[in-house]
Amino acid sequence: MPDRVKKLEKRLDYQFKDSELAVLALTHRSAEKHNNERLEFLGDSVLGFIVADELLQRFPEASEGDLSRRRAALVNQDFLSQIAHQLNLGDLLHLGLGELKSGGRQRASILADAVEAVLGAIYLDAGLAQCRKLLLSLYGDELSVMLAAQTSKDSKTRLQEFLQSKALRLPKYKVEAIDGEEHSQNFRVSCYISLLPEPTEGVGTNRRIAEQNAAANALKSLGI
Repeated sequence: MPDRVKKLEKRLDYQFKDSELAVLALTHRSAEKHNNERLEFLGDSVLGFIVADELLQRFPEASEGDLSRRRAALVNQDFLSQIAHQLNLGDLLHLGLGELKSGGRQRASILADAVEAVLGAIYLDAGLAQCRKLLLSLYGDELSVMLAAQTSKDSKTRLQEFLQSKALRLPKYKVEAIDGEEHSQNFRVSCYISLLPEPTEGVGTNRRIAEQNAAANALKSLGI
């Protein structure tokens, strides 16, 4: 079994029955004719279904439009590439020489596609229940943020719009620390705004969540 498959299994806390599926999921089209594109196609559908089903259960009063917006926020390229960074997936990918030279290991589109391919591989290897378990472990904090939100706008957007309404400078976010092992990191982010004498802090399993929590604490400090 290739070393990168063992690393992937450790980071996912999942052991493949068919390790060749994992090898294929990590193989970009620039490297081999037999690559992860078909698994990506499958994983995209599996991802969309699981997220839609989970949102339907968690938001029983939400409209179709609201559910669609929430799903779009959880399955887009930016969010999937953040998951890939959380798993350090880039260093496990088998890329062609051209992609390696051009920084393919950090390219958002390649990373997002690889997440979908890995999900497709797990679906073929173990079925839908295992895919759901994995996804919920990766999305848990983000779904909790959504559940806590009382409006359709997230905390960063609300804070930015409030400051703009006062003709004040936009908030600045700074990563203060990244703790934990590569596959299980915690980010600590500070949010600086002119209305508060001290920055507010937020923590999360990725930078986006930490920034949202820092913005939410700033809103709380402002009494908003």
